[in-house]
Amino acid sequence: MNKILYAPWRADYISGQKIKGCVFCHISTHSQEDEALHVLYRDDHCFIVMNRYPYTPGHFMIIPHQHTDSLEALPETVWLQMSALAQKGVRMLKEGFGAQGVNLGMNLGKAGGAGIAEHIHLHLVPRWERDTNFITAIGETRVYSTDFERIYKKMLGLVPDFID
Repeated sequence: MNKILYAPWRADYISGQKIKGCVFCHISTHSQEDEALHVLYRDDHCFIVMNRYPYTPGHFMIIPHQHTDSLEALPETVWLQMSALAQKGVRMLKEGFGAQGVNLGMNLGKAGGAGIAEHIHLHLVPRWERDTNFITAIGETRVYSTDFERIYKKMLGLVPDFID
């Protein structure tokens, strides 16, 4: 018997408007669209945006405005700001969002596993004990247990207390 998993939020991924060029550069230069693009924060060096196709609820990324695929070429001031935001972001996920742990990671280059290899970005993935199950490992499918827009609004509300 075949089972069907319905994931209506993925329809936007399949049929939605495609951004031409680098999606992160588009987000960087379109601050007037922050809500639609799910931006949580921005400053002169980088911005924080929700991952539209997250591993777990609350998964976001810290991204430099500078378009580069090379961490080693990133100006030290930008990297230091990304690192400071990562510390604040972890605190926000733990204290404000209730995460029991957090995975931080950068996949550098296509060979390193980057889905968007041309523009570096740092993932912050909130974790809870037993937040994965057989369907992830065996079925190669993730079950996202809550509404993305609700999570975005909750995270956006936390930003003034933890990031600003």
